[in-house]
Amino acid sequence: MSMKLFDTTLRDGTQREGVSLTAEDKGRIAHELDSLGIHYIEAGFPASNPKDLEFFEGFDASSLSQSRLVAFTRARRPGGRAEDDPAVTLLPSLPAPVACIVAKSWKLHVEKVLRTTPEENLESVRDTVSYLADSGKEVIFDAENYFDCFRDDPAYSLALLRAAAVAGATTLFL
Repeated sequence: MSMKLFDTTLRDGTQREGVSLTAEDKGRIAHELDSLGIHYIEAGFPASNPKDLEFFEGFDASSLSQSRLVAFTRARRPGGRAEDDPAVTLLPSLPAPVACIVAKSWKLHVEKVLRTTPEENLESVRDTVSYLADSGKEVIFDAENYFDCFRDDPAYSLALLRAAAVAGATTLFL
């Protein structure tokens, strides 16, 4: 098994109050992370704010010598289709070769936050991962609150990971 380093500084690290990076700041940090040998740099959620989109549209991902640039998004909305969800359809047009898809895994969140069924959540994961993999992206699947799900329903937690993997995810984050 090979170990890969996945850095979220440019997304998670910017969610603190008072932290605001420009596209140029993100570019400089991405090059520093690249020089450290980080394998994956999750650089933001381009569908969530104009500054992240500006970064992705203006950054030359091929300028990284060791790292792969990652664009973050969520699984498509319940009851919809990946090809109709702007947060998903934006990613194929961006130069980031990797997409990281986050989805609720814990049934409590699926039912109470997303207000959908576990079966529809599985379909959302399959549809989103498949859409992005078919567009040529390497897809990393982030199973949010996975261990809460596993504790409550191990069979469903494994079904979620299986759905993502069969649909084309190359890496599963728990």
